[in-house]
Amino acid sequence: MASYQREVDIVSVWKSRPALRWLVPGATAVVVIGGGAAAGTIVASAEPSLPDRSAAQLLVDLSSAKPAGLSGTVVQSADLGLPGVAGLAGSLGGSAGGGLTSLIAGSNTARVWYAGEDKVRVALQSTQGETDVIRNGPDLWQWSSSDNTGTHLKLKGDAASPKHSLPSSVPSSPQDAAAAALAAIDPSTKVETTGAAQVAGRDAYELVLSPKDTDSLVGQVRLAIDAEQHIPLRVEVYAKNTVKPAVRVAFDTISFQVPDAEQFTFNPPPGAKIDEAGTKALDQADATKKGVPHPSSTAPSGAKNDPKVIGKGWTTIVSATLPTDALSELTTAGKGTGKEADTAKALLGVLPEVSGSWGKGRLLTGSLFSVLITDDGRVLAGLVTPEALYKVA
Repeated sequence: MASYQREVDIVSVWKSRPALRWLVPGATAVVVIGGGAAAGTIVASAEPSLPDRSAAQLLVDLSSAKPAGLSGTVVQSADLGLPGVAGLAGSLGGSAGGGLTSLIAGSNTARVWYAGEDKVRVALQSTQGETDVIRNGPDLWQWSSSDNTGTHLKLKGDAASPKHSLPSSVPSSPQDAAAAALAAIDPSTKVETTGAAQVAGRDAYELVLSPKDTDSLVGQVRLAIDAEQHIPLRVEVYAKNTVKPAVRVAFDTISFQVPDAEQFTFNPPPGAKIDEAGTKALDQADATKKGVPHPSSTAPSGAKNDPKVIGKGWTTIVSATLPTDALSELTTAGKGTGKEADTAKALLGVLPEVSGSWGKGRLLTGSLFSVLITDDGRVLAGLVTPEALYKVA
């Protein structure tokens, strides 16, 4: 195996090419990765079948990746170290409980089609059926097979621009997950290459981001980058001191042929109930931007329930507020009888009591994140140790 070393200023490369920060416009991830990547000694090595590439070169490759189209199957899996929460979610039953269980301790499979930023389709498959989200020019459709219902939005103005991609609360592809991870580039992260890999039958380079901050629970983020098309084929997020990824998003199969136009044409099945209210809401949002007040905009000024971001990088913490009596009401409910009381007791069981100079509250900890809920209604969350939350509290 050939290898070489050289000094590379990753931060300079990253800042000089802003496009690197947006692999997929509008992408979001189930794991909110804030944080950095550091300049330093970059080790680049590859299998004999691939030329050597440095970390800086791979970042440039990512910025220039513009496949005309692709289609494939993506598998997202997670093991966030929350068996109690997974069991509680499973006991809820239905699509909501099953969906939550698979997000924190299971897997999801989706088929994806892409033929440009305004022609995208994602079909999420589950035991409850299939959920499709389709972007075709100004038309945005969402449809669920389980109850044959859907929503249609007619995008207008800025919202119809190709730079706006499918909204999502989970990474629907490795590109989405990589966009979140690569937004982390700054001096708080070591960046290096580790060689080559094969993903979905294709050769790929591996790029590794390793946070240096001791308060972060993230050990590494590993990206497998297609050697020819330069898009991420796989993203794995590891908690510290672990050998198994806590979150993994990867193509199982992939083709770079441009999908047929019919893949992005949605014809509602017989009997489908399609809600067009989303377009009306979008119209109202446009009107609000132009100075027309929304009739339901009655929130008092100075409301304190807006989330706030504290810090930066891998140790970013999000702060929000709940009603001050939220925890006490949950505790009271857990003392009763019946199904509601059983649910409250189970929830309290995965939120142990904690206290300190900051006060009292309850803590939820997983392999990659911590959440602190204080008795006075504050909620603090991040990919950090509980101690980091206590400092902020």
